[in-house]
Amino acid sequence: MNTPAAPARPAPAHPARPAWRAWLPALLYVGAWFPLYWMLEPATARLTGALTSALGVSPSGHLASALGFLLFEVPKVLMLLALIVFVVGVLQSFFTPEKTRALLAGRRQGAGNVLAAALGIVTPFCSCSAVPLFIGFLTAGVPLGVTFSFLVSAPMVNEVALALLYGMFGWRIALLYLGLGLLVAIAAGLVIGRMNPVHLVEPWVYEIPATAGIEQRMDWQARFAQGFRHLRDIVLKVAPYIVAGVGVGAWIHGYVPQDFMAHLMGKGAWWSVPLAVLIGVPMYSNAAGIIPVVQALLGKGAALGTTLAFMMSVTALSAPEFLILRKVMKPRLITLFAAVVATGIVAVGYVFNAVM
Repeated sequence: MNTPAAPARPAPAHPARPAWRAWLPALLYVGAWFPLYWMLEPATARLTGALTSALGVSPSGHLASALGFLLFEVPKVLMLLALIVFVVGVLQSFFTPEKTRALLAGRRQGAGNVLAAALGIVTPFCSCSAVPLFIGFLTAGVPLGVTFSFLVSAPMVNEVALALLYGMFGWRIALLYLGLGLLVAIAAGLVIGRMNPVHLVEPWVYEIPATAGIEQRMDWQARFAQGFRHLRDIVLKVAPYIVAGVGVGAWIHGYVPQDFMAHLMGKGAWWSVPLAVLIGVPMYSNAAGIIPVVQALLGKGAALGTTLAFMMSVTALSAPEFLILRKVMKPRLITLFAAVVATGIVAVGYVFNAVM
């Protein structure tokens, strides 16, 4: 005789996790960061002194100067990057691509360009994501000019650039770069939007149906987990660029004569700003890698406007990004995009060399 199966027991309910446990790893991380950062300068100064003594070089020589710059700036930039990238990774959990597209869809010229440029500051972007972002925006109904304002702002005026500029030069330079970058991004989008060269976009882009992503609600544990993932992915990705950028900056700091750099990138030469932009375009770097070079150039007498123009051209007009965008744009549109943005950057460089 078959006996009836016993009813399944309900799984025991897990007690709700206390809210403070979600915050604990983040608070410990941030709390440990500040004392380590304050200890960095004296620790690297002692290390530099010990190395120069062991190598038998003069503490006031070129090699000691370059070595001191390298040993201090690499951990300093990496630590600044580690803190800001974690914080922004948490903040970006509130700014999904779906929300960004929804905010910009159907926006008219003017207000849409301003909003797109502002969203570029807090929205994750890199050259590899240029194509899917471009496609997603256009298929969601975002106007072409508004899309270009975002494409200029996101790599050039991102949170990493602003945080590192603030940490290395102070709020005045950081706010100056923020205003200049937004101005260039808004103006470029307005100009391209007025021309409305939609016929220069590859036709297959407009044939892709719009898709709506499913937004998931996240608790603080998930947001902090995203921040730590963001920290791991971004820092590992850009660390080689930081080391290379600081290496170039250390060489400039230690070996390039001040009068040479003042002549090449100073206010006196009319051609210094366009030359800086032309030099920056073929370079492939990001803000984290180029800012140590900017610091060394300014220290050697380069003009502020010329140096900022150089930085903007590296981050907003990189040749590899143009190669990626070729998948969705015809060459004439890429040329138009580069010409408009370069003109704005050169104009900014001249203006600030004149008034600063």
